[in-house]
Amino acid sequence: MELRQLGYFVAVAEERNFTRAAERVHISQSGVSAQIRRLERELGAELFDRSARTVTLTAAGEAALGHARAALAAAEAVGRAVDEVVGLVRGRLTVGMVAGCTLTPLFDALAAFHRAHPGVELSLLEDNSDRLVAQVRDGALDLALVGAADAAPDGLEALTVVSERLVAAVPAGHPLAERRRVTLRDLVTHPIVCMPPGTGLRTVLDQACAAQHLRPAIALEAGAADAMADLAARGLGVAVLSDSMAAHYRDRLTARIIDDVETHALLALVWRSTRSPATRELLAHCRRTFAGAGPA
Repeated sequence: MELRQLGYFVAVAEERNFTRAAERVHISQSGVSAQIRRLERELGAELFDRSARTVTLTAAGEAALGHARAALAAAEAVGRAVDEVVGLVRGRLTVGMVAGCTLTPLFDALAAFHRAHPGVELSLLEDNSDRLVAQVRDGALDLALVGAADAAPDGLEALTVVSERLVAAVPAGHPLAERRRVTLRDLVTHPIVCMPPGTGLRTVLDQACAAQHLRPAIALEAGAADAMADLAARGLGVAVLSDSMAAHYRDRLTARIIDDVETHALLALVWRSTRSPATRELLAHCRRTFAGAGPA
């Protein structure tokens, strides 16, 4: 009895079709059929009822399926354990990043990980934070850098890398630039340039406005801080940014912390599981690069 035969058996049982199972395991249908017949001869019982258009398990097949899955899982665990002991990490990691983010420590961590483990294929996807969190929960992403409001998403592990107050950023001559103190009520009397729904900054703003029963006039939405700053600098609205974002535009924008919005906007790495050695290794690189980066 061979592991590959058990793999073919599980594939046919789950697909309930020899053709689809063959496509899944990337060999010909005749190859799958021959290996299943060989397994049946060795076990002394038919595992599938082939009399109908849909393949179904016999009683013997039902009895064997759970054990076959367990054997395959055990074999995979052996491979992972050996990889961890000898320091080899292989496979694929899919990482998510909130759209418009240019947080260079994340890129440094990915580069360091790639140099240490060139056998792992890395994929990087951009989306809004809400969708990234959902994909981490579903297992479509291994790790994601997301924006959040004051606390990491429920049900996920998290490492907060940025935690900052919201600021109103305006060009010279704007009424808010002359104020030493800006409140949310001051802010909402002007058109606002903000990130779209589903981002951490927007969530903080929307929750703060709702708590005070205020209805802000969102004049323009942009997914990147550079675009928001450019729009604000041209007088098209007050840009709502985080403190460190606004610091990049001091040459053309004056930033004032919004005093009565005490909830912090976060950027956090989130993940569901660290059973994968590759995920653990990438997290270790992220912790080192963000720790060495200093204030955002």
